[in-house]
Amino acid sequence: MTSIDTTALERMLNLLPVRYKGPGGVAGVVKDGKVIARRAWGFADMYRKVQLTAETRMPICSLSKQFTCALLLDQFGDPAVLDHRVSTYLPHYRDRLPSVAELCHNQSGLRDYWALTVLQGAKPEAEFTREHALPLLARSKTGHFPAGELYSYNNGNFRILGEMIEDGTGRSFGELLRERIFAPAGMKTAELAPDTRYPPDGVVGYEGNDDVGFLPAENGVYWFGDAGIVASLDDLLAWECHIDETRGEPDSLYNRISGPVTYRNGTPASYGFGLRRDTWRGARITGHGGGLRGFSSFRLHAAEERISVVVMFNHDASSFTAATAILDAALGREASNETVRPEGWDGLWLDDDQGLILRTVQDTAGIKLHYAPSAARLTVSADGVARGHALALKKQGEMLVMRRESENLEVTARPLAPVEWADGVGIAGRYWSEELEAHLDIEARGGAAYASFEGMFGTGPVERMYALAVDVWVITTRRSMDAAPPGDWTVQVHRDADGTVSGLTVGCWLARKIAYLPCG
Repeated sequence: MTSIDTTALERMLNLLPVRYKGPGGVAGVVKDGKVIARRAWGFADMYRKVQLTAETRMPICSLSKQFTCALLLDQFGDPAVLDHRVSTYLPHYRDRLPSVAELCHNQSGLRDYWALTVLQGAKPEAEFTREHALPLLARSKTGHFPAGELYSYNNGNFRILGEMIEDGTGRSFGELLRERIFAPAGMKTAELAPDTRYPPDGVVGYEGNDDVGFLPAENGVYWFGDAGIVASLDDLLAWECHIDETRGEPDSLYNRISGPVTYRNGTPASYGFGLRRDTWRGARITGHGGGLRGFSSFRLHAAEERISVVVMFNHDASSFTAATAILDAALGREASNETVRPEGWDGLWLDDDQGLILRTVQDTAGIKLHYAPSAARLTVSADGVARGHALALKKQGEMLVMRRESENLEVTARPLAPVEWADGVGIAGRYWSEELEAHLDIEARGGAAYASFEGMFGTGPVERMYALAVDVWVITTRRSMDAAPPGDWTVQVHRDADGTVSGLTVGCWLARKIAYLPCG
């Protein structure tokens, strides 16, 4: 039986409000089916002085995905029995349709619909109703990779699953969750509360940080199977106790959603049924994180050690880092510090296959990689390889090789020669995407370039646009309807033989390689 370092665990819990500065948070630990730590601090509403407690319900964000998948298996058994329904939600799709299992495993190849709201002209604080979701998904015509080959996070997969469950059973998704998942697990106050405009228990999510201060976050999104559940710390600790209680039952829902999954070619996958499969300092874990503007959450379960950790904040902070720090403390494990100072790692690279920029920036502690929505931190080992969580970079001549283990993706990126400045005059104009049925406008003003998107949600805010290399630009999207926002959009400019702009390719990690053509 794995022992717990109670002194180290208590110290780490005491440090949470200091290390993760913000309005408030909750954290708890379950060991051998019993709650051994339960902590809450701060305020659910700083203006009204509403205290945050272990009973306060907060949006659990994308932790909802595992419950959606568990309910799908509970109601239908084999996901394949619903494969014929996928075309209902993707009526114009020209590539091979993903299976329901591929939706569950984030292997669909569909572009994330929250990233696409940016390209469809949505304003970050605008209202997004349930009726908006399916028409947006239905516009999809192609994927950004063939279904089953790679991993790409996509909230839309789980929006479809939630709608599919409700359509297939003829019953309310929320009622089924309460009856089939929450009640058996003892999650007494958890419920589906998809409209983020009306959070339960008076809880407020906050934007900002301790340097600039905290302000209430505005959310107008209607979530569903992707992130619609609210729960208290006590609810989630009950879920962890239920997982331990049913650990010996092969057909328990958690054993089913946490079992092995593969890609189409049989390669093991590290994500399936709304859960990540991972190894953290020797402990094999399953878990998931979540983020909504003003909220952050993470839960993990180490089955062999029979320990679970839950962390939730009502502000933007790394709940993953907090949860793994609690796990390390509880198990008495420390990180290895065998790293070297990075040299010659600053660079700009292009992943031609995905159509995405890689930027590497070195400092005394390691390397920051800009590629996915959030920058990743890596440290350089004595073998010259830069490593982060499920991520490795190495140089191969002039090329940069990136291995993203959790995505089944290996990239060989070519170097680009950075440019200091370009005014954008040569690419200014109006562009049309047949894939999205939406426009992009580029303007050059006084030596600066700007982009704005227009689509089914109107005209979005103007975004700054910067030249990185010849005919390679970046549009920085730091705020959107979803959290985290898409991040950097890579814009590649294509030209005819005479130098005339023939089109653009726009993409981010969540939504890659979208073609735009100049309007006549």
